[in-house]
Amino acid sequence: MAIHTLSIDVETFSDVDLKKCGVYKYAESPDFEILLFGVSVDGSEVTVYDLASGDTVPEEIIRALSDDSVIKWAYNASFERVCLSVWLRRNYPQYFSSYSIEEDTVRNYLDPSSWRCSLVWGAYMGLPLSLEGIGKVLKLENQKMAEGKALIRYFCVPCKPTKANGGRTRNLPEHDPVKWSTFIAYNKRDVKTEMAIQKKLSKFPAPDFLWEEYHLDQEINDRGIQLDMVLVEQAIAIDERSREELSAKMRQLTALENPNSVQQMKEWLTKHGLEVDSLDKKSVKELLKTAPPELAEVLELRQQLAKSSVKKYQAMQNAVCTDGRARGMFQFYGANRSGRWAGRLIQLQNLPQNHMAHLEDARSLVRSGDYALLSALYDSVLEVLSELIRTAFVPRDGYKFIVSDFSAIEARVLSFLAGESWRLKVFAENGDIYCASATAMFHVPVEKHGQNAHLRQKGKIAELALGYGGSVGALKSMGALEMGLAEEELQPLVDAWRTSNPNIVQLWWDVDNAVKTTVRQRLDTETHGIRFRYRSGMLFIILPSGRQLCYVKPKMGTNKFGGESVTYEGVGST
Repeated sequence: MAIHTLSIDVETFSDVDLKKCGVYKYAESPDFEILLFGVSVDGSEVTVYDLASGDTVPEEIIRALSDDSVIKWAYNASFERVCLSVWLRRNYPQYFSSYSIEEDTVRNYLDPSSWRCSLVWGAYMGLPLSLEGIGKVLKLENQKMAEGKALIRYFCVPCKPTKANGGRTRNLPEHDPVKWSTFIAYNKRDVKTEMAIQKKLSKFPAPDFLWEEYHLDQEINDRGIQLDMVLVEQAIAIDERSREELSAKMRQLTALENPNSVQQMKEWLTKHGLEVDSLDKKSVKELLKTAPPELAEVLELRQQLAKSSVKKYQAMQNAVCTDGRARGMFQFYGANRSGRWAGRLIQLQNLPQNHMAHLEDARSLVRSGDYALLSALYDSVLEVLSELIRTAFVPRDGYKFIVSDFSAIEARVLSFLAGESWRLKVFAENGDIYCASATAMFHVPVEKHGQNAHLRQKGKIAELALGYGGSVGALKSMGALEMGLAEEELQPLVDAWRTSNPNIVQLWWDVDNAVKTTVRQRLDTETHGIRFRYRSGMLFIILPSGRQLCYVKPKMGTNKFGGESVTYEGVGST
């Protein structure tokens, strides 16, 4: 009989740290194995195949894994898909098939197009990103078993050899049969929970375009990104040496046992006449403006030591696969309902920019490990390493990487939705929105490098902070005071921006009214091309693209200003 769907959960062992290195490196370890294979075929009773104890998975299920006409479901399905790809290639190569040509770097993985992920579906619905969390919110009958974490620690990761355990580095089923039978029950329960999520969400089917985007995401993660490991390893070694020298200099200047200690450093500065509340980056920057030269030198050394650039290089070293590529860098819907990708492991969405004039020369020095010349030519070796992070990612021969970004994307979309015509004209004519905004706010011409150029910065901070209802607090959190604006300037800035953008302000109120009407009266409403709908205890906001944002259990509440507002169940403790 043909199989149409599989719901799967696997329990695995590897000597590689999953959190630190990601699933791709975890699964390619020679010590990786699948211990338990829990599966339901076409919604039938869940069966757990105890592979660690010698069970074998039926041939029709093995065939179905690489059959693209069979839909495979799992919670965080990328884990199951990558693990099963490796397991199939090692144990049943005749049944493994990839989705690429031989030269492509995705050749080792099963085609994601027949896989569905209930974590992604839940995130689309504004639900928590953990199986435990989603189970609680949906009030599932089959909740995730609480003892699972302890069982995973016991069976799935190496253990420390002790006298009591006979010096073994791993716990096997025979070492605790009672725990093992609980582990089998745990694996079975996870499949049941995953199926229960599908059933609960079946009233709200995920659109096809969501799965198409998910499959694209999986392909990006399978393909990975090539790393220059010579540069990475030399950077780590140079960083270590530089830190040792900086710390030795700090000890010499302060006579402190541990100059990295915040407590010891604060006491030392106080003793030398400089009272400090904090030694974070921002505070040290402020202190440097007024500190006497001998204290400023110590503070500058501290700033250099605080640079965490080497963490990126260490993350590269942790995540790199045997073919020199880092995979699994992005999590689809990692930012929950908004649909934004979240960075994982190396965090490719958050890389320091480089502004050095002779980047290639500095890169060559680091690659060759020439510490002496590097420290002779540059004031801060750690600053150089920070600037070189982006160059550790290398394209294939004959290709280039292009670094690009959307230009003022929030301001453009907002102007379009609100119909703020003067702003749309600025964008259509490729103008500078910050200058145009300052011109509208202060009623004088503002040019980037011309007349009233000093006002552009005020236009910029207003644009970044105020477009979505922000006020004085938003300006402060965007660094308005650090940019030289005075406290008394902030409210007039908010007022000026709002006065020059009446249609945007109207958009806020129209959306606010539409949402409140929908939640209070359960009525469908629409404004500015955005639709609002209440269904089965959920508020749906349907964007002009057709994508839905989902808010769980909305109701009327009170905001911090004492006004009436809509509240809903968030993902944390709220």
